Amino acid sequence: MIGDVLTSSVLFEALREHYPNAQLDYLINSHTFPVVENNPFIDNFIFFTPKSEKSKMALWSLAKSVKSKKYDVVIDVYSKLSSNLISSFSGAKTKISYYKHYSTFIYHHNIKRVYKTDQACGLAIVNRLQLLEPLNIHINSSKPKIYLTSVELETSKQFLISNGINLHKPLIMISVLGSSSNKTYPFEYMAQVVNQIVDTTNGQILFNYIPKQEADAQAIFNLCKPDTQKHIFLNLFGKSLREFLALTAHCHALIGNEGGAVNMAKALNIKTFTIFSTWICKDTWNIFEEENVNESVHLKDYKPELYNGKTEKDMKPNAMELYHKFTPNMFTEKLQVFLKKLHTHD
Repeated sequence: MIGDVLTSSVLFEALREHYPNAQLDYLINSHTFPVVENNPFIDNFIFFTPKSEKSKMALWSLAKSVKSKKYDVVIDVYSKLSSNLISSFSGAKTKISYYKHYSTFIYHHNIKRVYKTDQACGLAIVNRLQLLEPLNIHINSSKPKIYLTSVELETSKQFLISNGINLHKPLIMISVLGSSSNKTYPFEYMAQVVNQIVDTTNGQILFNYIPKQEADAQAIFNLCKPDTQKHIFLNLFGKSLREFLALTAHCHALIGNEGGAVNMAKALNIKTFTIFSTWICKDTWNIFEEENVNESVHLKDYKPELYNGKTEKDMKPNAMELYHKFTPNMFTEKLQVFLKKLHTHD
């Protein structure tokens, strides 16, 4: 959800440029707010809370409050049952969403997703920008941005220094855990990746995890070589999403599992090396790929025959089995080149 909310925020800059005096509001899951906080193109936020998710009454109440705002245009990027309902009752003169055969009657414009693009921004961005075309806004590319304050950046800098980080040496954030087990590179493989990073860069390593994932982060730490462990600042992490963003802003790269953290790093202009889950479509989310800047690897890159004629839905049940085929030695060389460029650059 965090990656989705951040990526969809690109619509606001384009809308503001074409409608400078419009009121532009964003309805988002409440926990995703930190990635769009301080965005200068958004006027108001409406929160879809866990209560709205669980209670029909709360959802109905939210739909009514949206209707009371009398929006001229509603763009439904989420395009699921709850947002279908909110859009349907909004009363907006123009309702736009993605084409789905069961919801076409709700919207005035049903946009068909494209599945191939030569745009460097990637399909996730291309498909979102298509939603603006009924408003005569035609843009090929736009990059999500995160807006940190100077206070946040200075506080995080002092926090790093006071915890023994040398900002003149490579500092690398590792996205050690995905949002679920079927989006998480096997622990023993991730440990091998971290070993390679330290061997090549002699850098300082931060792990990205939240307190409830501490045992898993510790397990990956334990699997690393003793020499590698000396470079890992395991207890140095952001206690909130904004703190994580402020710490990441000082890193030279973010490396690890595909997900929200990678999208946030890209929005902060931090270099990334992404390990995709074996069942996720890389073409959708490898946004802003560029050699030595944002690189990614997927099992399909190395064993395309496993994916012939198969969809994400087909691959998802076999994610864990496929992960074990996706050994780190497959991309050792690619990661090595990325790390060496990173090291010499910094």
